[in-house]
Amino acid sequence: MSKIKIISQPVPNMPWQERPEGLKDAPIWRYSENPIIGRNPIKGVARIFNSAVMPYGDGFIGVFRGEQTNGIPYIYMGRSKDAICWDFDGNKINFEDEKGEPFMPLYAYDPRLVKIEDTYYIIWCGDFYGAAIGMAKTTDFKTFTRIENPFLPFNRNAVLFPRKINDRFVMLSRPSDSGHTPFGDIFVSESPDLVYWGRHRHVMGKGSEWWEAVKIGGGAAPIETSEGWLLFYHGVTGTCNGYVYSIGGAILDIDNPSIVKYRCENFLLTPEEWYEERGFVPNVCFPCATIHDSESGRIAIYYGAADSYVCLAFTEVDDIVEYIKDHSRVTPSDTEIGER
Repeated sequence: MSKIKIISQPVPNMPWQERPEGLKDAPIWRYSENPIIGRNPIKGVARIFNSAVMPYGDGFIGVFRGEQTNGIPYIYMGRSKDAICWDFDGNKINFEDEKGEPFMPLYAYDPRLVKIEDTYYIIWCGDFYGAAIGMAKTTDFKTFTRIENPFLPFNRNAVLFPRKINDRFVMLSRPSDSGHTPFGDIFVSESPDLVYWGRHRHVMGKGSEWWEAVKIGGGAAPIETSEGWLLFYHGVTGTCNGYVYSIGGAILDIDNPSIVKYRCENFLLTPEEWYEERGFVPNVCFPCATIHDSESGRIAIYYGAADSYVCLAFTEVDDIVEYIKDHSRVTPSDTEIGER
């Protein structure tokens, strides 16, 4: 039994691999059979990466960024018995508006999947006069209804919290520009109805450490724990050969997630393996989802590698929270500034 509690449903059939012998210092370890999704996974799709999965029924379901062979990304559905081997629908998700009419985005990438109460929400980056956040909802993974764009352009990396906080929906995002954004901090916003958004607060900015010195952005949906919201996010640095994306970790206040309680100064995972260093976009580890078991404290992290593959890594809640706290730096809260 873990000392720190994950507040969610148990997932006894979640994917898992024990920590390798001799690996003592690293808080996260990779699945030995990575990547779990390779190139050309289905007809007309060259690569699947930066995708989100969750338990569903007696198995697992996911929304996947499928980079088509014409280069345009869309969202595809996938199902799995073990959350490792996936079967994909041959056609991209067909969204409709609230009147039941087709309402397809021009493109859609880096989806997240979050369940709140009895509804599943898909959040992605699409086009709304530039890069902006798109959203849709479903209760059966058969009909997908697009809802209002939450924010003005330009914005990326939106992630809903998996429950309401103070009776409001809460979402992280990363305001940006419409290019290959060379900047970016994480903000949090609230909504009573998923239509009107406000109470925008700064959560945290890029770090002084090398691995996140250019920009940061949301990753997997926050995990509710007895220590606060456990957040896996991505940090970016610039090198003479381009950007490098790594995975970082923080713990946010459970009632006011604009307050950062702990933020790890070290990266948790950075490109080291061939599938992370070599691909369509080299040197990328990009977290998009977790599966976690409240009974064992186990956490499986799904991440995109080199914009070419889907990979899997593991940790345990006691170990990862202790590591973040032990390697935390002081991060001033911007809540007071935002309230002026």
